[in-house]
Amino acid sequence: MGPARVLRPYYLCSQCHVGQFPVDVELDIEKTEFSPGVRRMYAMVGQAAPFDRGREQMKVLAGLEVTTKSVERTAEAIGDDIAQKEKREIHKAVQLDLPVIIGKPIPYLYVQMDGTGAPVVKKETVGRQGKVDGQPAHTREVKLGCVFTQTAWDQDGYPIRDPDSTTYTGAIETAEEFGKRIYLEAWKRGWSLALKKVVLGDGAEWIWNLVEQYFPGAVQIVDLYHARQHLWELVRKIYPNDADKQKAWMKVQQRRLDSGKIEKLVGSIRSIVSTNPEVVEKIRIEADYFERNAERMRYPKFRRQHLFVGSGVIEAGCKTVIGSRLKQSGMFWTVRGANAIIALRCCHLNGRFEDYWEAHRVA
Repeated sequence: MGPARVLRPYYLCSQCHVGQFPVDVELDIEKTEFSPGVRRMYAMVGQAAPFDRGREQMKVLAGLEVTTKSVERTAEAIGDDIAQKEKREIHKAVQLDLPVIIGKPIPYLYVQMDGTGAPVVKKETVGRQGKVDGQPAHTREVKLGCVFTQTAWDQDGYPIRDPDSTTYTGAIETAEEFGKRIYLEAWKRGWSLALKKVVLGDGAEWIWNLVEQYFPGAVQIVDLYHARQHLWELVRKIYPNDADKQKAWMKVQQRRLDSGKIEKLVGSIRSIVSTNPEVVEKIRIEADYFERNAERMRYPKFRRQHLFVGSGVIEAGCKTVIGSRLKQSGMFWTVRGANAIIALRCCHLNGRFEDYWEAHRVA
């Protein structure tokens, strides 16, 4: 439509000498250079792609000449506002001031959790140990959770995830903080209405500590494919550079794992003899891992209930929500900036961005 000139009255207090444009508040342009529509576009392009690409999209799609920095600042500001709103909701949940969820019973409700590293600037890793001994850390762990539902299974008995039922929540934060976050998301999705409650994850201790605290009574399942990976890591230590022996050993042990015979599997692992201290330690670690998670690995029992036994949904989420946006070449984030974009992406992918924007406009 071209440039437009707007004249609006300015009011100055004769006592305190503070002035204001009342109409700016009504138009939601107070203390900002951009209209709500432009800020909304900034948020959408900023959460979807690198900020410079967002600048290009603004020019091509809206005919607006903006800077990369303005895309970054505005998208992160909106994301941070969403993140702060989530924190207020989490605080209310801690005070047990939770919304009453009304609706039909949910046959199956799943919660999955995982962690993935995000590259951060140097100041965010001061004093943190890297993955390699003696080397500083270059990433911070993003804890990501998802909630989804299931109402059916296929003719072979394998569960079918309900279309478009997955929602995400995540941040770079402590396990304690994340526990409150994922609990709130599960509650909003109808945890209290679920007839069958299931939590899926890998063997990370922090995950199962949170489950005991926030999801007592839920069916706990260790991702089958992650458990198989543990066996492969062990056998490669036992028989390095001998693919035939590795496959032969795995054939027997994987059968025990898949059939839920974890006690036999643990006994077989502990019976392995080695003079290599590194191998001995690996044997101990993996035997303890399977022994500790035995009840979470009764896969035939879970399959008879038509439950998922793999955490593919959250692993895909780590790539879609975090990896595709925060882990591109040359990217390094501050924790605040990363959390702002994570909050913005989750809000968008969960289909809640329009609700947020409408509430913001009304407020």
